[in-house]
Amino acid sequence: MITRPLDLASRLRRPPRSFDVLFYVNVGLIVVFFILFGSRFVLAPGLGLEFRMPTMEGARAGAAATTHVISVPRSGLYFADGAMNAAQLRQWLEAQAKTVKQPVLLIRAAATVPLSDLTEVSALAHEAGFVKVIVGAQEAGGPENGGQRK
Repeated sequence: MITRPLDLASRLRRPPRSFDVLFYVNVGLIVVFFILFGSRFVLAPGLGLEFRMPTMEGARAGAAATTHVISVPRSGLYFADGAMNAAQLRQWLEAQAKTVKQPVLLIRAAATVPLSDLTEVSALAHEAGFVKVIVGAQEAGGPENGGQRK
C-alpha cells in the first residue's frame, strides 16, 4: 500500500493482555516515595498555611487606607504581583509609586520576619516615593486569635 510503505504495523509485538507484576510494584514504589519524601511544597508551592501576622493591641485603631500591598512571608522573599527578590522589589516600588498621587504601602509581614528586613523595605519604599508605609498587624483579641469580635 502506498500510504504505509514500510509495513511497520506487521512487525510490532502484540500488546500485552494484562498488566504484569512489575507494573504494580512500580506503582506501589511511587506511592511509597510520595508518602515518605513528599511535602506540600513539592506539589503546591507558594505561601504556606502557617503565615501569621503579628498581633498588637489597638491594631484596628491604627488602620488606614492603603494603595499598594506587599507580603513578606520570610526574609528576602516578597510577594506583590508575583514573587520578587530585593532588586525586583526596588523596581516594583519605583514603578508603583508613580501610579497614584499619594502612594501608601502596606507591608504584610509574617511574625518571624526580622525587624531589619522591615526597615529595609520601608526605606526602599520611602526612596521610591511612597508617602506613608504601614506595617500590618492583627488585633490581639481578634477572632483569628481566639477572642471575640467587637
